[in-house]
Amino acid sequence: MSRNDELFARAREVIPGGVDSPVRAYGSVGGTPRFMVSAQGPYVTDADGREYVDLIASWGPALLGHSHPAVVDAVIAAARRGLSFGAPTAAETELAEEIRRRVPAAEKIRLVSTGTEATMTAIRLARAATGRDLLVKFAGHYHGHSDGLLAQAGSGLATLALPGSAGVPAAVAAQTLVVPYNDRTAIEQLFAAHEGRIAAIITEAAGANMGVVPPAPGFTAFLSDIAHRNSAVLISDEVLTGFRSSASGYAGVLTAAGEEVVPDLVTFGKVIGGGLPVAAVAGRADILDLLAPTGPVYQAGTLSGNPVAVSAGLATLTHATADVYDRLEAAAQAVAGAASAALTEAGVPHVVQWAGTLFSIFFGDAVVGGVPDYATATTQDSAAYGRFFHAMLDAGVSMPPSAFEAWFVTAAHDDAAIGRIVDALPAAARAAAG
Repeated sequence: MSRNDELFARAREVIPGGVDSPVRAYGSVGGTPRFMVSAQGPYVTDADGREYVDLIASWGPALLGHSHPAVVDAVIAAARRGLSFGAPTAAETELAEEIRRRVPAAEKIRLVSTGTEATMTAIRLARAATGRDLLVKFAGHYHGHSDGLLAQAGSGLATLALPGSAGVPAAVAAQTLVVPYNDRTAIEQLFAAHEGRIAAIITEAAGANMGVVPPAPGFTAFLSDIAHRNSAVLISDEVLTGFRSSASGYAGVLTAAGEEVVPDLVTFGKVIGGGLPVAAVAGRADILDLLAPTGPVYQAGTLSGNPVAVSAGLATLTHATADVYDRLEAAAQAVAGAASAALTEAGVPHVVQWAGTLFSIFFGDAVVGGVPDYATATTQDSAAYGRFFHAMLDAGVSMPPSAFEAWFVTAAHDDAAIGRIVDALPAAARAAAG
């Protein structure tokens, strides 16, 4: 047995499934998860001492590259001052100010520890602001694992959702309406069927939890318009896209395309923690001021705004300069372009989809015309991706262990790292071809 095998067997004895987050178990691709022991720049090293070029980047936060000196130094300095105070610190304000500087929608910000907390709080605020209960979400969009968001579509557009997980009460799931992404007609029908009852629409700024599925041109502006015409709130979830798609998140991508949309509430995570657990709910000041202690909406957390975690996020954003985003874009284009060329050469049908510097590749004949929604994403050839994944892993490239995930590069992916990826692609493409 390899050291990874030994660690996985040991973990399964005390941890459900051997992992603390399901995708890590390699359930979608098979095999033994790699237990990582260190990371530096664009590389990670597993328990067997093998180094890989990383295309996961901690699912986004390693924007600058793993163990960036400025981030590590900031964390060490903060830890020496104290791990946690249970009291406010100036660094919380500094991080909030940096978020507001980048995002016009973020008039005020409340820091929390996880993306699940951020979206849960945003929904509670929307319901308090509107006095309504119903929530609209899109199939294939993931907003954390709170009960109301683990909902799946009912039998029709006007049908309240069904529980999407064991342990979710039907009455809770029924407060959520699940519709296909990029479907204007479905949204219009929902508002007509539930007139005066919908509190909010929650949407990933660009879908990134079913592979990368961006909003169709004008769709985000449409969501803003129909929400506001019906006195509802638009919540944009930028936990994955925030400060990775662009310097101001996917909102910046839309603005650059001439579609400037200012959502009422925005949620952030990943990059604003720089690898440590920090997330945030931001948005209109009048809505954020509904939070205690200024308003009647209760939310609290002993570790919210933890000084060590905040220091990592602030250092990451401070060093995420225009040059960093140029390098991210160049690295993403190089990797995606080389992968697409190798797959084409091997005769593997596929499509590459983008959300700023974030991208993923869907495999299979059914998706070559593009993937606009979750139903189409589920038609991809996951088995082909699994063969591709293992060939890349064997060649020393660590990729997302699921066909339904985004690919992440870092600003540290230099010519040497990209070259190792490019060298691994032809054999992996042939493996995908079967």
